[in-house]
Amino acid sequence: MASEACERCVARAALLQSLSPLIELVATREPGSRVRELLGLEDAELTRALAPRRSARAERDRAPSTDQVRSRLRAAGLWSTCRHRDAYPSRLHDLGTQAPAALFGRGHRDLLARVEHQLAVSVVGARRASAYGLTTAEALGGSLAGAQVIVISGLAHGVDSAAHRGALSSKGSTIAVLGAGAERSYPRGQWRLYERIAAGGLVISELPPGTRPYRWTFPARNRIMAALAELTVVVEAALRSGSLITAEMALDLGREVGAIPGPVSSARHEGANALLADGARFIRGAQDVLDILCGPGERQLVEHGPELSANAAAVLSRLEADDSPDAIAVALSAPAAKIATALAQLERHGYVESDPAGRYRRTALRKP
Repeated sequence: MASEACERCVARAALLQSLSPLIELVATREPGSRVRELLGLEDAELTRALAPRRSARAERDRAPSTDQVRSRLRAAGLWSTCRHRDAYPSRLHDLGTQAPAALFGRGHRDLLARVEHQLAVSVVGARRASAYGLTTAEALGGSLAGAQVIVISGLAHGVDSAAHRGALSSKGSTIAVLGAGAERSYPRGQWRLYERIAAGGLVISELPPGTRPYRWTFPARNRIMAALAELTVVVEAALRSGSLITAEMALDLGREVGAIPGPVSSARHEGANALLADGARFIRGAQDVLDILCGPGERQLVEHGPELSANAAAVLSRLEADDSPDAIAVALSAPAAKIATALAQLERHGYVESDPAGRYRRTALRKP
């Protein structure tokens, strides 16, 4: 097919697969910068840098043939595209010589085209995330996807998978960029989420099917995430975190970088807080993201909450005019305990907020 990756780009991907163990040996000391430097080399230069005693021809002969790669693609139900095809996202060309030659994917390939014309945000953070980080990432992914923003992440445990889950829960669009072949989930423990993304979103990798993950493949995939998105949001990250590598790559590309603030006493938040101290955008939620990408107030986030009981719905409608529980009880001729129960449900679901004086006000969350 004319839209599939060309022979040259498939051969490049196959060479990366073959050279993966050598890249691991050379790149692990400086995974961010060293990996990008290596991936920017042409085939012959890359081979000489990794295996100076081997010829480029000999190394290419060791790699899987393009026919073998295409056969594995068909067997795995994957499709391909490359930097010479119209389906290849132009944002990846911003990586210059470090742009992936080919992309292999499973799922809705039209999402690659939509990245060109639709808002896209990468949400990254700690694998061993706190409950706060997981809840925040899932809420952010859900709100962004509900606002027609494509949510990009890496399927890792923790923040990444939470952001994907949030996007899927809003029936929005999400792209998972893997550091291994796209034919199966990595990490394996996320296989259910992987299947959901493949069915309703998109899974991509620059590595051919059958490629196992290495330490170097994760900063490599991070550059793709940073390039595809207009904004990278770090939800929760320690000072030594791969998420900060993604943020650095985004800055190098001239993209926006934001971070969710966390407790100053928590090591889990040191990296994200350091980004904020260095000038990253302050992100409290999806509305801040829309303000950054579209301009303040240009696009308002409209969110819908879960279904409400008849009692809670009646209280919510009355709260438009009265913010006092006593006033609501009188207006509805209902016992105060019943009103208190309804207000507790509304606050739990995000429909109302209370102040220290015990008064309630409506939030922007709408009924379904």
